Amino acid sequence: MDLTSYAELAVLLINNPDRLAGLEGLRALLEEGGRHRPGLRLTRGDLDALRDLRAELVAVFEAAQSGDEADVVERLNSLLIRHPVQPQISGHDGQRWHMHLTEGGRTAEQYAVGAVMGLATLVTDLGVSRLGLCQASPCRRAFLDTSSNRSRRYCSERCASRANVAAYRARRKGGGQ
Repeated sequence: MDLTSYAELAVLLINNPDRLAGLEGLRALLEEGGRHRPGLRLTRGDLDALRDLRAELVAVFEAAQSGDEADVVERLNSLLIRHPVQPQISGHDGQRWHMHLTEGGRTAEQYAVGAVMGLATLVTDLGVSRLGLCQASPCRRAFLDTSSNRSRRYCSERCASRANVAAYRARRKGGGQ
């Protein structure tokens, strides 16, 4: 079971704080993450819970960025205790039988279980250094580095290009040309 898509839920939540302003934004966030179902009932409780989860996930990525592996693990373990995994075999949309991490509980809890378990698996499989914050100033969006050479430093191609152009201009200016 590849849990990277679950870990991407954490990144999606961190990078879209504006989507947590109201229930319509939350619905859009869930749709983008593939977690929205027809007839899904969202509550203010879901919104509040995901705002709290977002703050905790930001702290995980900040600890990873500073290289504090013990803090990352402690934070993830705490989240795993509060959001226990309840795996279930599922078959839907013509797909083969496959595992889902949770099917029950509130929408926010289902999202939290997936995001936290995905991050925990990524950290144990690939290492804490695979959780990153964009190095393009002033961007601080989160990303997962799943590259084979552990070289990702930016959240997107746009930020990478912007940072490379800024570095090029700085070199040209510093070189007196």
